[in-house]
Amino acid sequence: FWALQLGHPTCIYGSSTQVNTESAPYSEMVHYEFPDRGKTGNIKLPPVKLTWYDGGHMPARPDELPDGQIMGDQSGGVLFVGSKGKLMTGCYGRNPILLPEELDKDYKRPEPSIRRIEDCFGGGHEGDWIRACKESPDSRVETSSNFNYSGPLNEMVVMGNLAVRLQDLKRKLQWDGENMKITNISDEDEIRVVTTDKFNVIDGHPHFDTQYATIKAKPAAEEYIRHNYREGWEL
Repeated sequence: FWALQLGHPTCIYGSSTQVNTESAPYSEMVHYEFPDRGKTGNIKLPPVKLTWYDGGHMPARPDELPDGQIMGDQSGGVLFVGSKGKLMTGCYGRNPILLPEELDKDYKRPEPSIRRIEDCFGGGHEGDWIRACKESPDSRVETSSNFNYSGPLNEMVVMGNLAVRLQDLKRKLQWDGENMKITNISDEDEIRVVTTDKFNVIDGHPHFDTQYATIKAKPAAEEYIRHNYREGWEL
């Protein structure tokens, strides 16, 4: 999100195991499409497609990856697919390697240019937060994950929940990021949602009783985007 200057996607769509109104699905895939973002210096930022996998789903295994080698690491990973090769990392970008291996052997890594959170205040985002609170406004060093960055990043990530909850529309959801609105849902569109999913074992056999409700998609989407929380506490 940071390095590629992704910003708002133009559309999202997702699929998952059964999802209900109260909890997340066991596994899901969410697809984002980002527009051309011009250039940064001499580097072009053409359109990008991004896919999030969880619950055991994974992208296709790269042909360049040797047999027996794990994709990413035990906690997850990221795979950047380029026109000349691939960049694979572990979870949170750990231990990046280029594929095929010939590219990695010939590549000289630059010196780190992004300040590590671990260097801020004894390690971790907790230390970064404490340091920022204790510094005076005149000498405060911007946190590594300040809200100008982490807010839009989080907004993009949780759009995956929106895509999964609206998957019954069976379409790419066109997104107006500035106005936080899906533009291709009509007043007549409906989605079917799971309301209850009871499970019993009777005489050793599982019995499922899944109940559904059909609701209007447009007001549901609006409520998902701008959730109506209860009133906060007052002192």
